[in-house]
Amino acid sequence: MKLNREAGGMVASLLVHLAILGPLAFWTMVTQSDDLKIAIETMFAEERPPEEFTREMSLDQQVSESLNVMEAGGAVTQAVGGSNSAVAAAQTKIENNEQIKDPQIQVNVGAIDTPGMDVLGDDLGEGEVTGEVGAVVEGYGAAMSRIAQELVRMMREQRVMCVWLFDESESMEDDRQFIKEEFRKIYDELGIASKKDVNLKNSKDKELLLTAVMSFGKATTAVLEKPTDDDKLIKGAIDKVKNDPTGAENTLAAINAAVAKYRAQANAQKRKLVIIVVTDESGDDDSENSDVLSETITNLKRTKTPVYVLGRESIFGYPIARIAYKDPDLGLTHWLPIKRGPETADPECLQFDGFHERWDSFPSGFGPYTQARLCKETGGIFFILPSEEQNVVGQAAIDKRKFAFLDLKEYNPDLNGRREYRQERDKSKFRAAIWNVIKTLNPHTDGQLHVRTTHFEAELAEFNKQGAESFGRAVRALGMLNAALADLEKVRPLRASEESQRWRAHYDLIVAQCMAYRVRLFQYLLALDQMKKNKTIPKDPKHNQWSISYIPTQLEPDPEQVKQTKVDLKELQDQEKKAKEQYEFVIKTHPRTPWANRAEWERNQGFGIQFNSFFWDPRYKTYKFKLPTL
Repeated sequence: MKLNREAGGMVASLLVHLAILGPLAFWTMVTQSDDLKIAIETMFAEERPPEEFTREMSLDQQVSESLNVMEAGGAVTQAVGGSNSAVAAAQTKIENNEQIKDPQIQVNVGAIDTPGMDVLGDDLGEGEVTGEVGAVVEGYGAAMSRIAQELVRMMREQRVMCVWLFDESESMEDDRQFIKEEFRKIYDELGIASKKDVNLKNSKDKELLLTAVMSFGKATTAVLEKPTDDDKLIKGAIDKVKNDPTGAENTLAAINAAVAKYRAQANAQKRKLVIIVVTDESGDDDSENSDVLSETITNLKRTKTPVYVLGRESIFGYPIARIAYKDPDLGLTHWLPIKRGPETADPECLQFDGFHERWDSFPSGFGPYTQARLCKETGGIFFILPSEEQNVVGQAAIDKRKFAFLDLKEYNPDLNGRREYRQERDKSKFRAAIWNVIKTLNPHTDGQLHVRTTHFEAELAEFNKQGAESFGRAVRALGMLNAALADLEKVRPLRASEESQRWRAHYDLIVAQCMAYRVRLFQYLLALDQMKKNKTIPKDPKHNQWSISYIPTQLEPDPEQVKQTKVDLKELQDQEKKAKEQYEFVIKTHPRTPWANRAEWERNQGFGIQFNSFFWDPRYKTYKFKLPTL
């Protein structure tokens, strides 16, 4: 290979680095034992096309005539958008969870009879009730009916004061309307219960349940300050909730404000205080180094106040999802971040996708850690509602999988306090090694772990400048992946003795991803080299930028690159085969779980990399957009 003089700088640098790093990179791959294969797949397309996360909401306005009541520890779930034949009922403890639906895997847990009105008096006492962290419901109608059941259970012992806390995010406008339309179900079904429940029908108190309405964003607002049993006033208050332009969701502060405002009044009237939170985010006031969550739980336990959350499923091991928004002025699409996780105290999955921070949004099957822990510790319920967001980016957008809760029982997240969680994790050499890899390969804390994959300028001089910087970052990331794999290989013998199936799954997937990502980076360097040497320009004169995409066929190293790196196409193809085998291992070992779901998706992506030209509207740089706050 005779190097073009103008291209010589980057190519020479490429060959020098590959000569040094190439053998080192693939040595680990070659010496891996057969039960620890590598895996490579991709997440990019040329334009990163959005995928849809769509589930039908239940719009049923009919009030149930047979009110089945059960403890907070039980779970009555129905397949999302399900028909009558798809109903799956199960009475479970806190550790059992339901997940989202998969069109390819239909799970029907046999129906188990739930307590009827004739056995209401046999309910567990208040001190016996534990929280439920994963009640999957088909929509707000089902959730409201279940909340009505919970309120009836509590009203058998004493009167109730319920405070509704509505998220003031603009993205929650439609949700607030759904709640308003379904609100009559609570009072209508309570009326039915009062006639049939032997413990309620003799009560002369016409105000068994009083309701107040508050809203929260950066601050907390009392919308309907005086608690009432007038559902018209309650609906009117919901209409008065205003959007908070700051985009902040201080959920814990709002819960504490509600307790502070109504605790004395509830005690004076001998009522049980109940808080119901309606939100689509995980909140902003619970940081990883904060004690606010623990303090809030202590406050709630002291006042015996259960918290119920009508929320969204957490993103699998990642704090945010991205939602597509098309501005009304120019019709250009923007990707807006929304906080949706993770489902654990600290993220237990890679935050890195091989080039930069993740852009996928795989579902975890659980609620965000903060909210799920609140419900668990206070005896409430976290309702996993179907998403109305049509434009969530990534696999969660089209994922309709409903993981069987029996399959996920061994994979439940640790909802202990952060201090206890971290002590338990760090005392295990196996788990600590996994965490160290996650922490090290984190683009959110290491700015150099951002390798450009799109928005390369088509103009040659600028492309060469961007390419040189990207090349250096890619080489560095490749070295870091080598080090991560070496650390993971050291603890591989400990996998067999690891008691947690969840941590085993983390290990299996992260090893595959690390090995896959460095193969992908190798292909990226080859593609970048070709672009530089060939002085490639877009065929379409309107195109002004380049981005990479993944393709099924790997790029073949030229003879000089093979000579310098000792890596040829056959070696790369062998690693692709091993990668697919490793993903198959994850899918087979952890079936019907988020790990298998992600492994299957990554396995089905291409292994090669190519550059594609496209037109990017320059108004993205110059126009002052007014983007909504989510």
